[in-house]
Amino acid sequence: MKTVLLAACAAVATLAPAAHAADTPPLTGNVAIVSDYMFRGLTQTWGHPAIQGGADYTNPNGFAAGTWASSVSDRSYAGGSMELDLYASFGRSISDDWSWRVGLYGYLYPGANLDQASGYQRRTFNTLEANAALTWRQFTLKYNRSLTDYFGADREQGYDGDTHGTGYLQLDAALPLADAWSLALHAGHTHYTASLATPTAYGVRNVSYSDFSATVKYAFNDHWSVSGGVTHATNGRYYSHVSSYTDASDTRDIGGNRGLVMIQGTF
Repeated sequence: MKTVLLAACAAVATLAPAAHAADTPPLTGNVAIVSDYMFRGLTQTWGHPAIQGGADYTNPNGFAAGTWASSVSDRSYAGGSMELDLYASFGRSISDDWSWRVGLYGYLYPGANLDQASGYQRRTFNTLEANAALTWRQFTLKYNRSLTDYFGADREQGYDGDTHGTGYLQLDAALPLADAWSLALHAGHTHYTASLATPTAYGVRNVSYSDFSATVKYAFNDHWSVSGGVTHATNGRYYSHVSSYTDASDTRDIGGNRGLVMIQGTF
């Protein structure tokens, strides 16, 4: 499921819920405060803190579903202040070491629309993805494919076509350390199906990029934990000069190297 810890690191942020142990409660919840909401290596809060939370349902037959929400910046989502995710998946174990899962994941941005930024036509940022994951022990390989334009990116935003089919391939590792400590590692690549129709001032047309992250987590008890992580996103020629939707002169490096801290509760 999209746990707030790995969402912050862009590690397993969009993983559909994985297979659960038989003694896991069918309904669980989570809340968190994070210093910067990172999604696939890019800040969603313009470098500011976020409040997050969600709920997940799992069934022993392999079905899982849930919802998750986070505050976001209107600089990245014109007119919006919240991301609301809805997701469902189905998976099974193959053996003691192997399992698989397939699902759908929807990202909604209530109140956000491109027409609330100067010079854009009406267009939502809402996105639907299909995904498939294969897990071996602590390692998960997952592919996500957009069934809609990728977070509103299309000709109206200056691309040379639509972005249906944009893919995100990720490899994640969840490694237990001594006692209450654990380590999460992530590598991913976003491949856009369209390029910018006109190069930026820095000569960039291709906005595809890779991202990497590492997070260390310490669990105080069964319900509360604190974590710290670092992330890195490539293609800095593009992502280090992204303009705000609220003020075109307000630019920010939304990728690059970033650090973050999170306090999380699960119930």
